[in-house]
Amino acid sequence: MGVLTGRTALVTGASRGIGRGVAERLARDGARVAVHYGTNEAAAKETVAAIEAAGGSAFALGVELGAPGAAEAVWAKFDARADGLDILVNNAAVPTSSAFEAIDEAEFDRLFTVNTRAPFFLTRLAAGRLRDGGRIINISSGATRTTAMAELMPYAMTKGALEVFTRYLARVLGPRGITANTVAPGIVDTDVNAQWLRSSDEAWAGAAAFSALGKVGTPAEIADVVAFLASPDGRWVTGQWVDATGGSLI
Repeated sequence: MGVLTGRTALVTGASRGIGRGVAERLARDGARVAVHYGTNEAAAKETVAAIEAAGGSAFALGVELGAPGAAEAVWAKFDARADGLDILVNNAAVPTSSAFEAIDEAEFDRLFTVNTRAPFFLTRLAAGRLRDGGRIINISSGATRTTAMAELMPYAMTKGALEVFTRYLARVLGPRGITANTVAPGIVDTDVNAQWLRSSDEAWAGAAAFSALGKVGTPAEIADVVAFLASPDGRWVTGQWVDATGGSLI
């Protein structure tokens, strides 16, 4: 039996990339996993199929987090398939390459709607479903602390707000034994990054050089950190920002 046997998790943005890695790892540890997706139903079904093929349990639920009433819609679909929650991983996010000088109000608002507002209201509605001793893990970014690239400014702002939310959340839910932590990945080999990351050997080498370990991260490596925080071994860690950048020094 896995360390998470008998527990139920929801991972947002779990159809691809880091979210899929997290969903597969939590399922491998024994959790039943709700695989949330925004628009890519086929990819979400592939994630569920992979989990089931490995002997795990999962189901997909689709809600676009930028839409009005998204948080309520997520939990309505979740409640139809599960009777409680133990682990919430707020992973879903939208990126931007628009810098300070270029971003418009519509894109700025969408970034905060999906990356910050959605996790806030998803978590607020999750609180009544979370069993005592539960886990909340918010996926942020090393960009909030290790880089100051102009094109990352708006995105990093959304993640900085998420990190502050995590610290306060730890205090609010701590009396129930519920922990809340932030995991901050660095550069990870995902579909979102593939266009620039795999554009040339030089691009890959430059990305690897950000890490003290001299490599580009993988979804599985981020999932390992999340899995620790979600496990019984993570019970005394809360309100923390966990660096999962591979020691990014820039």
